[in-house]
Amino acid sequence: MKVNISGHHVEVTNAIVDVINSKYAKIANHFPSLLSLEVILTVDKNNQKIEVVTNYENQKVAVSAIDDDLYVAIGNSVKKMEAALQHRKGVLKANLHNKYEVGQSELIVDA
Repeated sequence: MKVNISGHHVEVTNAIVDVINSKYAKIANHFPSLLSLEVILTVDKNNQKIEVVTNYENQKVAVSAIDDDLYVAIGNSVKKMEAALQHRKGVLKANLHNKYEVGQSELIVDA
């Protein structure tokens, strides 16, 4: 999985890149069809913000997390992304099931 990391008012260090890659490696194992992640780090006065956007099964999935500590925000974004992808996967599986429709059933009786 390719991870594109950019920073707004923050220098993206090797330590930050390593933490993001290691945290999102678990998601890459659970969802092998993910090809890329777009990560944007933003620092405002006392808030560290991370926004993560990806495409999963032709649907855009985006999450963001804000905290005083950047590493805590990264961890929170991983949890949110995993929950969002699980939700999307559930929606896709629900649409695959044949729905029972009233008036469509047939009763076959052997005589």
